[in-house]
Amino acid sequence: MGEPGTKEILSLDELEAAGNLRTGRKHILSILVENKPGVLTRIAGLFARRGFNIDTLAVGPTDDEAFSRITLTLDGAVHPIDQVTKQLHKLVNVLKIRDLEPQETLARELALFKVSADGVSRAEVMQVCEIFRGKIVDVTKRSVVVEVTGTCDKIDAFEQLVRPFGLIEMARTGEIAISRGRGET
Repeated sequence: MGEPGTKEILSLDELEAAGNLRTGRKHILSILVENKPGVLTRIAGLFARRGFNIDTLAVGPTDDEAFSRITLTLDGAVHPIDQVTKQLHKLVNVLKIRDLEPQETLARELALFKVSADGVSRAEVMQVCEIFRGKIVDVTKRSVVVEVTGTCDKIDAFEQLVRPFGLIEMARTGEIAISRGRGET
C-alpha cells in the first residue's frame, strides 16, 4: 500500500486487506442518463462488480423527458470512486456524472411511517409530527401514516422517536440532491 500523501492508485484488494473500504466520506453521485431500458441495471451492476454497497438510489425524470437523473449515495475511498466514475463515463447512455460535495448540496428524502396510535398515544404521535413538520396522510382506529421530508438525519431522528409507540411499517425513498446556487446540473 502506498505511503500517505502519495498519488499511487490502490487496488480494491489492497484496500480490503487494509480494512479501508469504508472511509466515512459520503459520496453523492448525480448521474444524468438517457431515459432508456437497462441503463439503471448497467450502472448498479458496475458498482456491484467493484464491491460497493449503494446506500440510497433514486431515479426520476428531468425537465427533458429524454433524460433521467440518478442520485446515488455511497461510502467509499477516493481512488475507487474515481475509477468507477471513469468507467461510468464509458457507458453509452451516461451523459454526465457529478460527485456532489455534501456541504455544497441540498439533499432530501421522503419517508412514510405507519405508527400504532390509539387513544392517548395518538395525541403524542401528532405532537412528534408537528415538531418534525410531518404530515399525517392517513388515519385509522389503530394507526396513523405520517409523511416526513428532510435530511437523512431528520428522518432517522423521527424514526427513533416514533418507534416506542409501535412502528408498524416504514418506507423511505432514498436521497435526491441538487447543488446549491447557480452552476452546472
